[in-house]
Amino acid sequence: MVAPVFGPTPVAVQRWRELYKAAMTDTDRETLPFRINEAKAALTHRARELFALGDNSTKERKAIDRALYTLQALSYCLKLESSDADDRRRRRAVRR
Repeated sequence: MVAPVFGPTPVAVQRWRELYKAAMTDTDRETLPFRINEAKAALTHRARELFALGDNSTKERKAIDRALYTLQALSYCLKLESSDADDRRRRRAVRR
């Protein structure tokens, strides 16, 4: 259950945006999955806050939706890339 929040929470808005930017600019493949998950959690939390408030901030809601979609696509690409690397390793092992 989401705790009620009274009035606008600029800190919450700033938090998810900072985490999202950190995930999108991270180039370290070891830390990137963590950053993606951290940003997704903050985005989901903020979306729930907006829902609980009954806030009609459609601009922020749309930004949250786009950010979640982008993070999901990035996460999917990372999985594909690691799966391709695994396939290449397996093929090399079979040839030997």
